[in-house]
Amino acid sequence: MITAFRRLAGTWFAKGLFILLVLSFGIWGIEDVVRNFGRDSAVARVGGLPIELTEAQNAARREGQRLQRELGPRFEPNDAFRSAVARQALENLIAGRAQTIEARRMGVGASVDAVRAYTFGIPSFQGADGRFNPLILNQFLRQNDLTEADFTRLVVSDLERQQLVGAVRAGARSPEALTRLLLAFAEERRVAEVAEFPLLSAPEVPEPTEAQLARFHENNPAQFSSPEYREASLALLTPESILPRVTVTDAEVEAGLDAQRERNGSPERRTVEQALVSTKEAADAIRASWAGGATLAAITAQAEAAGGSALEMGEVTRAEMPVESIAAAVFAVPQGGVTEPVQSPFGWHVMKVTAVQAAAEVPLEQLRAQTREALALEKAADLTFEEANKLEDALSGGATVEEAAQRFGLAPARVAVDRQGNGRDGRRMELPGGPAARAAVLEAIFASPVGSGPRVADAAGGFVALDVPSSTPAALKPLAEVEGEVRRAWTLDARRRAQEERAAALLAAAQGGKDFAEAAREAGAEAVRMGPSGRDPRAATPGGIPPELLPGLFAAKPGEVTMAATAAGFAVARLTEVVPADAAADAAGLARVKAEVEGSMQDDLEAQFAAALRARAGVTINPAMLEQVAGR
Repeated sequence: MITAFRRLAGTWFAKGLFILLVLSFGIWGIEDVVRNFGRDSAVARVGGLPIELTEAQNAARREGQRLQRELGPRFEPNDAFRSAVARQALENLIAGRAQTIEARRMGVGASVDAVRAYTFGIPSFQGADGRFNPLILNQFLRQNDLTEADFTRLVVSDLERQQLVGAVRAGARSPEALTRLLLAFAEERRVAEVAEFPLLSAPEVPEPTEAQLARFHENNPAQFSSPEYREASLALLTPESILPRVTVTDAEVEAGLDAQRERNGSPERRTVEQALVSTKEAADAIRASWAGGATLAAITAQAEAAGGSALEMGEVTRAEMPVESIAAAVFAVPQGGVTEPVQSPFGWHVMKVTAVQAAAEVPLEQLRAQTREALALEKAADLTFEEANKLEDALSGGATVEEAAQRFGLAPARVAVDRQGNGRDGRRMELPGGPAARAAVLEAIFASPVGSGPRVADAAGGFVALDVPSSTPAALKPLAEVEGEVRRAWTLDARRRAQEERAAALLAAAQGGKDFAEAAREAGAEAVRMGPSGRDPRAATPGGIPPELLPGLFAAKPGEVTMAATAAGFAVARLTEVVPADAAADAAGLARVKAEVEGSMQDDLEAQFAAALRARAGVTINPAMLEQVAGR
């Protein structure tokens, strides 16, 4: 039998069968490639550049996580939410690609120094001492599933966007007639007769019956319920808790000194004014005027007459100026000097340096100490991630939070708290990590499924190991326990209803044609002339027209009456006079409205510019791949 098989294996038939088997297994192994051969696997293409599935999924995940944090742990995403997030994330990627294409076309870029300065200047990455803190950056990257390369690309893209969009926004100008009309609308004032019905002056109400108290107690459970309490075991792992175990060598300190100089040194800063026009001739004329002593106001008028603009750039460092040729010109002239015209993709720039703040050097020993501290924190941050993985493995292996805390040198705690961090006695509970970590620890406790076992969650730049074995749900307290609170709330509600009825009677009488002051006296109140007041309730002053009445008064005609609930009770008002604004005499108001209008126009121009870039890029979207991004 074996001899027969050997003979058969040597035939061409057997060899052909063997080749077919190899091919079938090979194709089975690369089934996706064969099936998708000739099909586009990109979610979208922008100017021929693909946006691949993985990139879109990562962007959608980050956007979903961001929205989830804003909406809170109780929000449950559905298919519609995921689809909307996927499309928004894809649109953001498309806008970025279109912008990159335009930046390359115009030769716009961002230098390494500009990227570094931009990153170090982000307020949310700065610690309590006002200095850039790499721990905070690392935490941000980890929370958003970003690598340093991803973040750098985002910064470069944003710097390019600022240069592109800055030129577009610079062209917005508010027409004088529109500015005056808007100021007249905004600054119009109203005078009214007002009758107030505060709760403190409400008539005495009879004592409630037991049945009334019981019904009020049942109908208002939110006022008389105990909050949900959760029992939790906690242990906080932070870079600060690991710091004592970190060592930094002298060689590492010396190697890191340059980076520390960049972070903590004070570079030279210059206060700059800039004019931007479209032609070299106009730029030369502006330079001559500026060098001859012209003010910025005069230069602004001259630039606008040439179709350009002028503005104060404020204090800048060389690294903060993304166009190197402009930066070189600005930092080459002395204080009071005016640069020669410099051309960029946006036109011709002329700058005047009005002040120079010299660079300040930090003493070397102070720099060494700061470098050692920064390197220790960076090492502690890296070690924190490693320890968190080990901590999670220990909890997954069956260790309790207390056992894992002992193993990793952490301080465990057991608490029973509500969402505000108060204990069952109503007092504020002390939580691991102190005030800085309090909100994050509470969020982790109430985001953790009850009874799901120990887990590790993010918390305030570190991690918290926690176990929430049980909870006591919110419950309506027995009436006997809160009878005093119920009685006070019922009485307050009854007084409110009484004052509302009196205010409503005055409103009806005044609308029926009765004299307002007389009707107010009959209702037990006094009509007081108040105003003039503006239309913005947030700008209302004490003793003026109650802010709750202002929307109704500005919708009314003279002689008409309106009513509103106020912070003190209720109020009724009759509009007696409309005081127009004198827009021509309010220079500050005109300037403010002009800035607001131009800001809105700039936003519209930016949106139109983005839409134009998208249209020019020839965007195509693959609907089937987009569904995969949404996880459908």
